[in-house]
Amino acid sequence: QVQLVESGGGSVQTGGALSLSCAFSGFNSNNHCLGWFRQAPGKEREGVLVVAKDGRTSYSNSVKGRFTISRDNAKNTLSLQMNSLKAEDTAMYYCAARYIVPWGGCEAEKVPEYNYRGQGTQVTVSS
Repeated sequence: QVQLVESGGGSVQTGGALSLSCAFSGFNSNNHCLGWFRQAPGKEREGVLVVAKDGRTSYSNSVKGRFTISRDNAKNTLSLQMNSLKAEDTAMYYCAARYIVPWGGCEAEKVPEYNYRGQGTQVTVSS
């Protein structure tokens, strides 16, 4: 059974930092893209970051230079480090995964479409 469980959300002031973690199980992460997407109230889902099995990453322009994604296949965890947070980063954050063929790539904008996803963790940034 596939499971993805996010943790680490919370409230922070503008300019602050938060770290999210996703513990996953039930699939072979070595052939999956792993990523994060977010959804703010009344807005479309936004693919934020994704990391491929070889460590290559893809970012949304809205978080480039501020957010970092990393994966540890041995520990079955996916992490998201968020720095210089802005009010517009306020959203529910979800980790997600999708099988990828060996010659395929992982793109941030596709993450909201991934078939495996967690329940989400709330991030609130206030001034």
